[in-house]
Amino acid sequence: MRSGGISGDVQVKVKPHPAFQAIYQVMLEDGAQRLGTMNLVRGRNVYGERLIRYEGVEYRVWDAFRSKLAAAIIKNLKIVPIKPGHRVLYLGAASGTTASHVSDIVSAEGHVYCVEFAARALRELVNNVCAYRPNMSPILEDARFPEKYAMFINGKVDDVYCDVAQPEQAKILADNADLFLKKSGWILLAVKAQSIDVTEVPSEVYKREIKVLENRGFRVEEVVHLEPYDIAHAMIVAQMQKMF
Repeated sequence: MRSGGISGDVQVKVKPHPAFQAIYQVMLEDGAQRLGTMNLVRGRNVYGERLIRYEGVEYRVWDAFRSKLAAAIIKNLKIVPIKPGHRVLYLGAASGTTASHVSDIVSAEGHVYCVEFAARALRELVNNVCAYRPNMSPILEDARFPEKYAMFINGKVDDVYCDVAQPEQAKILADNADLFLKKSGWILLAVKAQSIDVTEVPSEVYKREIKVLENRGFRVEEVVHLEPYDIAHAMIVAQMQKMF
């Protein structure tokens, strides 16, 4: 682990992102610009990311090549609905790379419910991340069957984040939103085109997933392609329409 911004010979600067709460812009010694989040667990990183100390606060450098949400922000995503105090359902949390940054963003007042089907990934998530972050709950289940873990989620969530390598990604997200998302809540869907149809061009896959979301009551606000950080991936941001 390395830290910066304390000694005079290490020039690192951190400032709040101009658009998004609890997300920061980090300028490293060589002038490179990165994203960062304020570390909820001081002194501990998750996936080998660099820790930065600036004006007495510790930040985790957020690697856009390891996180689709960071990649989307760098690719000029205009809406990041996840905010401090929010409760987030995270589908496909894997070993916790992006989920841990979401944990930083929602802060100790928020919570991240982490659904992961792969036992090995969940074990890493539990041992390396959730054990140190009380605002994260690991759930070993298949996101296609949200009723199986409904008892582990207390009330409605503000946001649903979905990053699952399965066909019918939009349907999986919408099924979970039906059970858990607040009215007018937001969703973020990281579409992996090749997990849906390897024979079809990604743009057509994105259109089809968007149509699924629209048919399930969402208004799609943004679609951001993630190249070069993730090939044949897009981030879709949408809001649940009020049902009267």
